[in-house]
Amino acid sequence: MAKKVISVMIPTYNEEENARPIYEAVRDELKKSLPQYDYEILFIDNKSQDNTRAIIRGICAEDKHVRAIFNSKNFGQFNSPYYGMIHTSGDCTVTICADFQDPVEMIPRFVAEWEKGYKIVIGKKTKSKENGLVYFLRGCYYKTIRKMSAVEMIEQFTGFGLYDRSFIQTLRDLHDPTPFIRGIVAELGPERKEIEYEQPRRRAGKTHNNWYSLFDAAMLSFTSYTKVGMRVAEFFGFGVAFISFLLGLFYLIAKLVAWQSFAAGYAPTMIAVFFMGGVQLAFLGFLGEYIMAMNARIMNRPLVVEEERLNFEQTPGESDGEAL
Repeated sequence: MAKKVISVMIPTYNEEENARPIYEAVRDELKKSLPQYDYEILFIDNKSQDNTRAIIRGICAEDKHVRAIFNSKNFGQFNSPYYGMIHTSGDCTVTICADFQDPVEMIPRFVAEWEKGYKIVIGKKTKSKENGLVYFLRGCYYKTIRKMSAVEMIEQFTGFGLYDRSFIQTLRDLHDPTPFIRGIVAELGPERKEIEYEQPRRRAGKTHNNWYSLFDAAMLSFTSYTKVGMRVAEFFGFGVAFISFLLGLFYLIAKLVAWQSFAAGYAPTMIAVFFMGGVQLAFLGFLGEYIMAMNARIMNRPLVVEEERLNFEQTPGESDGEAL
């Protein structure tokens, strides 16, 4: 009887200090804790500008269990990992970051729950040794989205977890050019098992997440899974219009009864104009986010464009290649 195959998908971008160590850690963990399974390790590189690709090439030459996809450019923090997931071929797929902030030793725990029947097993952060402020703000963001969305959002979930082949097929069938895996798991995923863990510090290098990328993630989830932005704009607009009508009526009555002492100059008018101008610009920006999300889906461009792929000639389990 053929062994089941575990796929481990590792996205990279400028991870020259981590590429080989994460490969060795994953390989050793699989061989030590899960020897009854075959495996493949798939790197998908998002156009690294350092020595990451050369290191991955060397690993692929040494070990035929390792595959690689090199993107022709950087396609962002969501598209590239998603594309890697749908190009795995195992009975289940584990996604893990190259920076060691996703503990490798959790893979056997994921597999154990998968064998019990769970199609999705995810890691859920309860603590983090990284920036405390970012962790706190991220928690607030998840709680806010969870309350605003009709879909139950998963708090402190980054995508780290195990996904059964059947769910990977669901991802392939979506054809979503702007995928948000955290929302897709919550919306379309079957019953899942959540395993709590403490997020360690990054092993080496610098994180590529910044306030802009975090804002980008927040806007993608807002526009994909909530209507709150446009609803707040609607209700606020109706409210301001009603209050403006009452104030206008009040000023008209004051004018008619010659209440001259009520005149207060242009200051209230200027304040109201600038206030409403700022509100309108803010909501136009919100509307623009929704329109950009719609535009990306209507254009239906590919998730990524490949530049090269390595070791895709054989199916996992058919090769006797071992790491040197």
